[in-house]
Amino acid sequence: MNNITMKMNVDELILMALREDISSEDITTNSVMREYKKGTVQLLCKEDGIIAGLDIFKRTFLLLDENTEVKLYTEDGNPVKKGEVLAEVTGDIRVLLSGERTALNYLQRMSGIATYTNNVVKLLGESKIKLLDTRKTTPNMRIFEKYAVKIGGGNNHRYNLSDGILLKDNHISAAGGVKNAVKMAKEYAPFVRKIEVEVENLQMVKEAVEAGADIIMLDNMTPEMMKEAVKFIGGRAETECSGNITKENIKKVIETGVDYISSGALTHSAPILDVSLKNLRVL
Repeated sequence: MNNITMKMNVDELILMALREDISSEDITTNSVMREYKKGTVQLLCKEDGIIAGLDIFKRTFLLLDENTEVKLYTEDGNPVKKGEVLAEVTGDIRVLLSGERTALNYLQRMSGIATYTNNVVKLLGESKIKLLDTRKTTPNMRIFEKYAVKIGGGNNHRYNLSDGILLKDNHISAAGGVKNAVKMAKEYAPFVRKIEVEVENLQMVKEAVEAGADIIMLDNMTPEMMKEAVKFIGGRAETECSGNITKENIKKVIETGVDYISSGALTHSAPILDVSLKNLRVL
């Protein structure tokens, strides 16, 4: 992430996380460290994976004390191995101890998502299908989790509700059907916005094509039904499949011919990548 994004969108979120952990003071650290002492600690990788979030890890300590030194020995997107030293943090020992958990929480969460995403991307092999995330993210963690998806080799779907038009089942019901929902969206939205429609059966596919949808999301369809839908659409709209897509079942949809696969599991089901701060030394 660049400095502008960090200052405008990230710093406040990190500070909120730090305030959650330090509501008044870090009573444990303050009890054993009554005054300034300089120290250093190592960031160790405890399992193989893809690292993501090193800038966020670093920023956490800098927000507590801008004089903290963080030396990174790898960079986001790189494969890392168990036992590898990823970074060293040097500064006020109180800062190292008080910022430890928050910094690690971001790093392990983001690295877990990057690792999981990378594993799914590998399953797509040589296909031209693009893997997308969803808005099924942890509250106040979306910017971090969607960044991690990109680091893992995936792509971002819309960031939020202002980002694009996606007419889902309840929107369609509220509008009185697919045709009317697309018509109303075209009337309201700027012409540069693409209109995506979620469909659940072949009749809705037909209605979405006839209404002029730009993207048709095939939701919770069987692979056989998706093949038939893609054939009917015939390139008149881009196609996306969604609904309970995980790394365990994604191979089943590769041969359907869809352009995109979106999976909420990238962000809501990825396990963490275990990392820790160890070997603290007083300098």
